Amino acid sequence: MTSESALREYVEQYLPEDDVHLAARARGQELGCVPIGAGGGAALRFLATALQARAVVEIGTGAGTSGLYLLAGMPRSGILTSIDVDPDHQRAAREAYAAAGISPSRTRLIMGKALEVLPRLTDAAYDLVFVDAYKPEYPRYLEHGVRMLRPGGVIAFDNVLWHGSVVDPSKRDESTQAMRDIARLVREDDRLVPVILPLGDGLLVAARRP
Repeated sequence: MTSESALREYVEQYLPEDDVHLAARARGQELGCVPIGAGGGAALRFLATALQARAVVEIGTGAGTSGLYLLAGMPRSGILTSIDVDPDHQRAAREAYAAAGISPSRTRLIMGKALEVLPRLTDAAYDLVFVDAYKPEYPRYLEHGVRMLRPGGVIAFDNVLWHGSVVDPSKRDESTQAMRDIARLVREDDRLVPVILPLGDGLLVAARRP
């Protein structure tokens, strides 16, 4: 193991996951919806706590791993709205939330295509938006995410390093190009203050200016 990989492992394992998180992660792998890593999940929990986020939107429910982190950082009165097109994903997420003792009243799971659901969500009403869904649509999720954020709110995109492909000029597939595009669009948006956190497969985080 190189020193770089040892450091990465140290960061990712700094906050060990409990059995509920590990079970949700394993279920996500089974369903083919690879969940955010432990380091990125810890960052989501930190953001939700720092923002005291009472209203959060998650684009891509998966098997509930990221939702567990978000809900752990939110106040008990906070509500997570999570969108996913696959009913099996949302069924697995409900099981994960129940295993963690989270009240069903704290989650609003919406089944459908994100680009059809997002226009129905209220402007400037959310503290935090997390995106981990269909990669080629990331730039379009940004349009809605910024609209939905309150001033001072935060939007976060997972997988923005895309397994290192973003820095390889020979990689020109749709998903890699979308990750390059979202990084550029966020950087050039005067409404946002961004940073890329090298956690897991890369977490792009941007706060909306007051």
